Amino acid sequence: MARKRKRSRLEKAINSPAEKEHGTSPNLTKYWFQRYDLFSKYDQGIEMDEEGWYSVTPEAIAVKQAERCRGKVVIDCFSGVGGNTIQFAKVCASVIAIDIDPAKVEMAINNAMVYGVGDRVDYVVGDFIHLAPSLKGDVLFLSPPWGGPMYNKVESYTLDMLQPKDGYSLFQIAQSITPNIIMFLPRNVDLAQLEELAWLSSPPLNLEIEENCVGGKIKAITAYFSCSAVYLEKIRTIIA
Repeated sequence: MARKRKRSRLEKAINSPAEKEHGTSPNLTKYWFQRYDLFSKYDQGIEMDEEGWYSVTPEAIAVKQAERCRGKVVIDCFSGVGGNTIQFAKVCASVIAIDIDPAKVEMAINNAMVYGVGDRVDYVVGDFIHLAPSLKGDVLFLSPPWGGPMYNKVESYTLDMLQPKDGYSLFQIAQSITPNIIMFLPRNVDLAQLEELAWLSSPPLNLEIEENCVGGKIKAITAYFSCSAVYLEKIRTIIA
C-alpha cells in the first residue's frame, strides 16, 4: 500500500505542468529520480527536454572532467542543455558551447544562469562539423549523441554508432583544432577502438581511460587524449 502511495506522488510530480514544460514524461521516471545527480540545483529553475534527461552528464562527473581543463579555453561541441558547459565555465578561462538545436541552447543559457555562470560562456547555435574550421581552443570536449537509451543493449558499443558522424570522423575533425580531446562515451564502448584512435594519430597521442561511477555503478567512460609523452593508462574514478 505504501508503495502505491509513493508511486502516485511520483506520477503526480512528473505529470505536473512544470515537469511537462521541462520535457519530462512517465517513461523517463528513472531519470527523474536522478534529477539531483544531474543538476544539484534542479529545483531552482533547471530546464530540460526529453533528450536532455537521458543525455546530460551527471554533475559529479562533469565536475571531474572540468577540473582537467582548469584555466583552459574549452570547446563543448555538443553542449545540449549545458551540464558540462556549466562546470567548464566555473573553472576554465573561456567556454564555447555549440549545439545545433536552438531550443537546447536556450535551455543551456537558462541553466547556466541558474548556476551563476551565464556570462562566462559564448553560445553558438550551429553544427560543430561545419563550424570546426573556424574554431580555436585548448581542449575540445566531445560528447556526441549515443543513439538514445538503447545504447546499453549492445555488448560492445562501437564508434560507428555515434551520431551525427562516426567516432573516427569526429575525432579527425577534432584533431584539426587541438590534440587535447576529451570524449565522453558509453560504459560499454570498445576500448580497443579508443587505443586505435590514439596510436593512429600523427604523432601518436597519450590516452587515459577513466571509468566514471556514480553510486558504485559505472555510468560512462571518459577518454582523455593529449600530445604529452605516449602511454596508455586506465584508471577508475569512483564518484559518490
